[in-house]
Amino acid sequence: MAQIDELLKTAKNVHFIGIGGAGMCPLAEILLALGYNVSGSDNNDTQTFRKIEQDGARVYLGQTRKNISDKVELVIYTNAILSGNEELEWAKENLPTFERAELLGAVSRIFSNCIGVCGTHGKTTTSSMITQALLEAGLDPSAVIGGKLPAINAYGRYGKSEHFVCESCEFNNTFLHMNADMAVVLNIDEDHLDFFKNLANIKKSFRQFCENTTKTIIYNADDENTKDMLNGISGKRLISFGCTQGCEYRAVNINVPGGFHSEYDVCHNGDFIAHVELSVPGEHNILNSLAAFAAAAESGADYASICRAMKAFKGAARRFELKGKFAGVTVADDYAHHPKEIEVTLKAAQKMGFRRVWAVHQPFTFSRTALLLGDFAAALSIADKCVITKIMGSREINTIGIKAADLAEKIPGAVQIDEFENAAEYLFQNCKDGDLVITLGCGDVYKISNILAEMYKSGKKCTPPIQ
Repeated sequence: MAQIDELLKTAKNVHFIGIGGAGMCPLAEILLALGYNVSGSDNNDTQTFRKIEQDGARVYLGQTRKNISDKVELVIYTNAILSGNEELEWAKENLPTFERAELLGAVSRIFSNCIGVCGTHGKTTTSSMITQALLEAGLDPSAVIGGKLPAINAYGRYGKSEHFVCESCEFNNTFLHMNADMAVVLNIDEDHLDFFKNLANIKKSFRQFCENTTKTIIYNADDENTKDMLNGISGKRLISFGCTQGCEYRAVNINVPGGFHSEYDVCHNGDFIAHVELSVPGEHNILNSLAAFAAAAESGADYASICRAMKAFKGAARRFELKGKFAGVTVADDYAHHPKEIEVTLKAAQKMGFRRVWAVHQPFTFSRTALLLGDFAAALSIADKCVITKIMGSREINTIGIKAADLAEKIPGAVQIDEFENAAEYLFQNCKDGDLVITLGCGDVYKISNILAEMYKSGKKCTPPIQ
């Protein structure tokens, strides 16, 4: 840890391998704001890749040794890079080279109120809510968020206060490089089993994250795995949130009528303190927003500012993000890529009054698809219609032999279409007035919603429905 902390005090030219990734882009944005010269590469031409270029980074599409200039003093890489990558191998042999989590850890130690938001689900939404609440309260936070926050039009920002909101991911024990001052624990579920193997190991890592936290742990008292993980922990201030009796921050009088609106009252130690109105769908966002309320309040934000921020928050990018309504068809996109996330997203969608809900899912990694095949099928079956694209292997090689068709076969009426353009065409020809189409996945499945939206905007005519 100390080595990268010291290097950041002297280096001015930093190169990112995989700069377009959701976890890499905000760190690059913060270093740009701090005055570093930033360059980077990526194999995928994504929105984040072009956004960091617009912000001032020198970017390269494709990854070769030539991308690293003679001026580069420090290299940061994402763990999604496969071994044998020419650019990364050269960097490791010739320059100080660190994984993205190590840089995040170093940045976290700059601030006296680092708020580390962890949990299997809801990290990006909750981190975004906290950031927006602190901004509304005039507390000028820094932030690293896994999705673009419309309030700042970025994945991260550098503020001039001691508040730093940080999405803290458990995969590969990334968050163990951090030293949060305030941990926000949303939930614990089985995920990333290719790394953790079992739930016990996941709890062990969350426990270590909380042990590494210096001051306060805000935790979901409605989640049994979280409570079990924290059992016996000492030396920290423990603050509970939830809907059950006895929570320090408790949501009561909950009203989730459907659509994009919900509301509830917040009680602190049994006393009413605020009425919260939300503009994001789903019962799961009650707890996300309550966690954000507690973290913001404990960081010094006033209740009125927090409530204004919660009402104004329309969601982070790729979190039930509306692309528009075309010929009566609503098109949306969501980052959900775990069965539980897909389940809560589709359950929320089914309560919103649409004629039919279409789920368009891109499976992510071969190991996760194989390990959770039945769970994915059950979650996706909540939709009225389902389209499955080819599996995005990311960091993996398919040694298992799993196919996207294996998932589609378990979902009644599902169709399996490999290519995005073909999937968008199928949707265009078959969706009807009153339907919702929502793309689901952490890869680049959002491109289907973009293609579909452009088809409608272009005035393209439907042919008879594909049978």
